[in-house]
Amino acid sequence: MSVAGGIDAAPPVGDTVGLVLPGGGARAAYQVGVLKAIAEWMPDAPNPFPVIVGTSAGAVAAAVIATEAFRWQRAIAALEQVWANFHVNQVFRADSWHMLRSGLHWAVSLISGGLMWGPPRALFDNTPLREMLAERIQWRHLQRSLASGALRSLAICASSYSSASSVAFFQTAPAVSPPPEWTRLQRVGRHAQLNLDHVMASLGVPFLFPPVRLEGEYYGDGAQRQLWPLSPAIHLGANRLLVIGVRAEAAAGITTRPQAAIGPPSAGQLFGYMLDTLFMDQIYANIEHVARLNQVAEVAPQAMPDVHKIATLLIAPSRDLREIASQHVAQLPRALRALLSVMGARGVGGAQLASYLMFESSFTCECIRLGYTDAAARRDELLAFLGGEPMSETILLPLRHGLSRRRRMRLTEAGHSDQE
Repeated sequence: MSVAGGIDAAPPVGDTVGLVLPGGGARAAYQVGVLKAIAEWMPDAPNPFPVIVGTSAGAVAAAVIATEAFRWQRAIAALEQVWANFHVNQVFRADSWHMLRSGLHWAVSLISGGLMWGPPRALFDNTPLREMLAERIQWRHLQRSLASGALRSLAICASSYSSASSVAFFQTAPAVSPPPEWTRLQRVGRHAQLNLDHVMASLGVPFLFPPVRLEGEYYGDGAQRQLWPLSPAIHLGANRLLVIGVRAEAAAGITTRPQAAIGPPSAGQLFGYMLDTLFMDQIYANIEHVARLNQVAEVAPQAMPDVHKIATLLIAPSRDLREIASQHVAQLPRALRALLSVMGARGVGGAQLASYLMFESSFTCECIRLGYTDAAARRDELLAFLGGEPMSETILLPLRHGLSRRRRMRLTEAGHSDQE
């Protein structure tokens, strides 16, 4: 392919696939459904994701798949088994006693100015989740996956409260020349011997779950400062990025019918809106950024001499997960329902917050089914993408409307340099 003036365009996109799993709390069950479909289509194939990057709840699936990459279909089957049988008390303590104790702790700390009882580290105690992950993630298997060639790199993203940077902790195969660490504005890539602490740090949603101390610094949820969520996978050598989102593209507001609002949003609705912004807005913004680079690479490749092409495929829920969550609120523990009610998390707008905390099998199973169905509807696209087939068409994503085309393959061949 060439452009005006006879200058050759950038070479075709490569075939190294990176799996990018953003956060989303209980909504991450949707990612499991998509991965389940892929595993069923490729029952005897080696791991199709040489590079895996996980953030927040996505870090859990990333760690499970990466540690068992030499038998990745089995890993995804194990993920489905856990998510299909989830209960809130496996993630954080939500019984009446712990919820009351947490509420009293906050109240006494506020009233006394922290003199009688210091401020709590978080609203919820997620020790049950740590215990479950310690039992189920076999970190010694990560070395086996890397040494066998089943995996090239795993990155877990967290946010440093000291440096205010998004840090991608990554571990690479010993036989592969390790990529250099990188430092960009508020973005850092750092070599690490990954373990459960990195996953728990990535899961540390502010106020909800406690931060984790790593290498002398405290870290929290990886989505907080992650302005370029595709960047770690690109730095680690991926040139095709499969991104599995957790939000229907048209479902970003507090209500589904703005004209129906009869008053200002409640605290619960605002907190749900904040989580939604935290987990997904950067993904969509980064894909638009890729589209802009795509235009430059196509029109004037000579302006970017060190360019290499990146293809991105985004798959996101075809239904609004808030509406699904609103149908399952009654399954939450009574104390948690009471807390959500006090916060004003009611109706579909309130279900936005509930959907991130709804680690109940009735909801997670429906998310898994939706992910499986959405993937099946795009089976040919996904298999072609994962199989490294040549990208015969460059699809430019319109900056305003392209992301709403749910049925269209989100494929952009874009120029990326070390600036990413």
